[in-house]
Amino acid sequence: MFFALLTLITALAIAGVAAWFSIVGLMAIFSGVAIPILIMGSVLEVGKLVTASWLYRNKDHASFLLKTYLTTAVIVLMFITSMGIFGFLSKAHLEQAQPTGNNLAKIERLDQRISREKIEIVDANKVTSQLDEAVNTLIDYDRIRGKDGSIAVRQLQKDERLALKTIINEAQDSIDALEDEKFELSSAVREFELEVGPIRYVAELLYEDPKSNLETTVRWVIIILVSVFDPLAVLLLIAANNSLMHLQPQPVVPIKHKKDLTAPDDDSILTSEVNKTIINDEPEQPQVSTQERTKGGWLSKGK
Repeated sequence: MFFALLTLITALAIAGVAAWFSIVGLMAIFSGVAIPILIMGSVLEVGKLVTASWLYRNKDHASFLLKTYLTTAVIVLMFITSMGIFGFLSKAHLEQAQPTGNNLAKIERLDQRISREKIEIVDANKVTSQLDEAVNTLIDYDRIRGKDGSIAVRQLQKDERLALKTIINEAQDSIDALEDEKFELSSAVREFELEVGPIRYVAELLYEDPKSNLETTVRWVIIILVSVFDPLAVLLLIAANNSLMHLQPQPVVPIKHKKDLTAPDDDSILTSEVNKTIINDEPEQPQVSTQERTKGGWLSKGK
């Protein structure tokens, strides 16, 4: 009795969780009519369980057409429930992965900005190198002093060099700020990778490139969960019905034995006893011998 009730409670618990996942998933698919989907899904889930129980209890009495339709309805409802569960789990995974996708896109844009800042630094350094090359040429030709000497030329380059230095410093500061922002986003991505670590290990077992096949692995895991979720609830409910039906007291059917022809009949026994009683009630006649009758008994009286 205890195990039968435990089976029933477990079946209802699994069915309840499956129904909740399914209804939430269907509400996500048909978000425009969430409340009607909630009502419809709840009624159909209850109807599915009741139909499965009724089919098992009346499988020997219901017509073939009725059993065929109800069985088909239960299978279709199980498929709908599984579809809703798939939608719910997929939505949960997408919501978990969405921030990571956004962070990856932001990191990509930051890398592009960092590349542009580095290009500005390279260009500024190149111009600075050209200025230095002009001064070095003058020094090589021993043209250091004078209005056209290297000292005068470098003095003329002072404003330009300062502008180039400002460009380099600003670009470097911008790169530092972008790197800090990129580090924060990369940390969030690494945290997500830690969360999906088990799935990634599963993907490594199945695919040579686990990173690109991570979503495919997640879908297969969801399909496996769905395949044993609602069907298990329905089958456990049928098993609970089976256990509860066996616990009910069975009606006692009297067993009729064949009549033994060699045994005396009850009526004949009763008749025999009555006859014996009648015979025993008759008065007994006196026993007189033949000699007594001859000597003067009945013969002499007869004369």
